[in-house]
Amino acid sequence: MAWTKYQIFLAVLLVITGTINTLATKWADITPSRGRDGVIREFNHPFLQAVAMFLGELTCLLAYKLLYYYYIKKDYVDDELPEFVKGSRDFNPLIFLPPALCDMTATSLMYIGLNLTYASSFQMLRGAIIIFTGLLSVFFLKRRLKLYEWAGMVVVIVGLAIVGTGDFVFSNASQSGKSTSNIIIGDVIIIVGQVIAASQMVVEEKFVASSNVSPLQAVGWEGLFGAVILSFLLIPMYWIPTGNTIFNNPYGNMEDAIDGFYQIGNQWQVALGLVGTIISISFFNFAGISVTKQMSATTRTVLDSVRTFVIWIFSLAIGWEIPGNRTYIQVAGFIVLLLGMFVYNDVLVRPMLIKIGCLKGDDNKNAALDTNPVASAPVADGTDGNTKRGQDVETNNW
Repeated sequence: MAWTKYQIFLAVLLVITGTINTLATKWADITPSRGRDGVIREFNHPFLQAVAMFLGELTCLLAYKLLYYYYIKKDYVDDELPEFVKGSRDFNPLIFLPPALCDMTATSLMYIGLNLTYASSFQMLRGAIIIFTGLLSVFFLKRRLKLYEWAGMVVVIVGLAIVGTGDFVFSNASQSGKSTSNIIIGDVIIIVGQVIAASQMVVEEKFVASSNVSPLQAVGWEGLFGAVILSFLLIPMYWIPTGNTIFNNPYGNMEDAIDGFYQIGNQWQVALGLVGTIISISFFNFAGISVTKQMSATTRTVLDSVRTFVIWIFSLAIGWEIPGNRTYIQVAGFIVLLLGMFVYNDVLVRPMLIKIGCLKGDDNKNAALDTNPVASAPVADGTDGNTKRGQDVETNNW
């Protein structure tokens, strides 16, 4: 079935805004600006950037309110409302506090990792969320994983290992301006962030799914909680000494928001990067919700893979990454990761094998490896993730 013009628009919007989100954040990271002490340094403020991301999510709540009252003024009844506005309005917003805390932690960790490693590695390593979401779903939700999902997780692990090996062996540290140790630390931090992001999805499915809240509201409330809580946490972070190994602030503290605002005011590129993060995450959430509603979660998987490829090509084109041995390793890792995501999400690979007769397509397709199925219900996801579980919910994600 051919896509409509609106569906094509949504697909393009998803790829473009998702690409801009990662690139805008990285652009702000590597842009030198004069700080509060008069020293010119790169913008190393991952927690301040995370606040900006949550402000972008918060705009989804504002958009929901505006759209809802617009349609109500037009005398629409609940059943006539668009899918991204339709949903329960009788719920306790505090149900979004636990997933917002997970989102806050995961996003902060991933932005720290992005500051230390390559933008392309950042995007590729986020594929690890598939593994952790699947495992946590089995242990805490008693979800049944199908055979092809287990196979996809194994292939993703291989792809992650290839990407990580490329960063470790061929890091181009002298050309990238980053030490090999920092690049590896950044990769590890990103992987840890995926564990927290996967926890968010499990928490949302367990405690939020039954609330039947509009996806725009769900993302917006998580953005509100994340922005408020993290903004307050910037105060104690100012007094936590960490040195300048990972963070690079004037007085060696964990986060110096004052220095961050100085750098934003002194360099328009940094300010534009943060504005790009806020605007892109807002439209990315809208596009993600709409793609899943209009088409499918598996379509979202394919489009997100296209986004990863665009980020990688753009990084090479503008010189953020230098072509070399690492490039070939990354290509191999990306292909394996893509294959694993397709297998896990039952896109292209398994259907093709069934079509050519290598696999039998029968009722055993849904055979599970455990005996305790759980109901699958849509839940809200404020992250920028790659997993089928996170996209079944959609909702959104980082």
